[in-house]
Amino acid sequence: MPTKVLMPQLGESVDEGTLSKWLKSEGDHVGEYEPLLEVNTDKVDSEIPSPAEGVLLKILVPEGKTIEAGTLLAWIGKQGEAVPSESMAPAEQAAQKTQKPQPAPAAAAAPVTEQGESKPAAEMETAREPATEAPPPGRDRELGFISPVVARIAGQENINLYEVQGSGQGGRITKKDVLAYLEKRAEEKPAQPAAAPTPAPRPSPAPAKTPPAIPSPAPGEVIPLDAVRKAIADHMVMSKRTSPHVTTVMEVDLKRVVEHRKANKESFARDAVNLTFTAYFVSAVVAALRDYPIVNSSWSDEGIRVHRQINVGMATSMGEAGLIVPVIKNADTLSLLGLAGAINDLATRARNRQLKPDEVKGGTFTITNHGTSGSLFATPIINQPQCGILGVGVIQKRVVVIEDAIAIRPMAYLTLTFDHRILDGAIADYFLGKVVEYLQNWKS
Repeated sequence: MPTKVLMPQLGESVDEGTLSKWLKSEGDHVGEYEPLLEVNTDKVDSEIPSPAEGVLLKILVPEGKTIEAGTLLAWIGKQGEAVPSESMAPAEQAAQKTQKPQPAPAAAAAPVTEQGESKPAAEMETAREPATEAPPPGRDRELGFISPVVARIAGQENINLYEVQGSGQGGRITKKDVLAYLEKRAEEKPAQPAAAPTPAPRPSPAPAKTPPAIPSPAPGEVIPLDAVRKAIADHMVMSKRTSPHVTTVMEVDLKRVVEHRKANKESFARDAVNLTFTAYFVSAVVAALRDYPIVNSSWSDEGIRVHRQINVGMATSMGEAGLIVPVIKNADTLSLLGLAGAINDLATRARNRQLKPDEVKGGTFTITNHGTSGSLFATPIINQPQCGILGVGVIQKRVVVIEDAIAIRPMAYLTLTFDHRILDGAIADYFLGKVVEYLQNWKS
């Protein structure tokens, strides 16, 4: 019986995706857990592994189509194996029905009992073929799906997933199940003689994925829209139609931030963390959101929904491939070191196109550091359904007047674009003023 390839549930809140690319063609051999196709959800490309080893018999969903979780995408089986007719197009089903059935070989004639009666066909089949064993708990070949994360761990740790008890919906094997299996397997191993401890090597970063090359357009050329560009366009247009956008601008003196960063970059580097200015901006925004929780909110028909969690999105460029906003979840629980580490990790994986779908969802406020490209200030578009977005301009040394004296300070413009349905100008200015205050009075 061929194996179904189903559209997986790629995250708790991810119910559909766009099939962006088949990595195999019909007739190609594919190994179990080998990448079979790519699915794009909210500008995140996820490789979907094959649920079984065999030949890709039939592709049912073409590239570029948006499908829901659980949709049948393809069949995998043995070379020449027939695909179940219910998954075929009507014309294919009709063609299959017109094929003449092959006569059964003589050896297959129904045996006669001692009393001269023929055995029923069903009993004959049972006698001839051994019963197929039921799938072990936690894995259903028809309905279960192995996520890319689970597949990667299973491949790296040489795990037979048929031995793993699934606790997810419908018996699905989750990452937690695989890690629990690994822990149990380690406990069951016989104790080895103690050896001299050696420093654990730092994990090497995953190999970078090169974004797809986009050719330089020629005059008169029409550049096809990919899934990422369509998603950006739809979201930006929707946002401008949804919220009345207003932008307020303030200037910030970053002298103390620059001094603190200079004094601590080396100690952070010892923890394999690059201390960037973005960590300071995120920290200041988190502190200001605590002071003005109304900014950490969303508009709804029932009223203004103030969020319990502070989840800060950070706009990250993927070059010509577009823009994506990974989210630092529960940012208010992280120290400056924790924020810097999360920023490093998310930004690197965003540029290498290695984010998971859930990592770009659930943001309650967004920061875009457009100053990295030299921009002084901008009026960014709100990342719906959030209340506001902070824009950070380039940091420049400028001449300023401080207490009637001329000084040279590292200055930057901060912009707050906000939803005027939720915030009035005064509240927006108070919030942005708090962000400026935390940065200018930065304490170690």
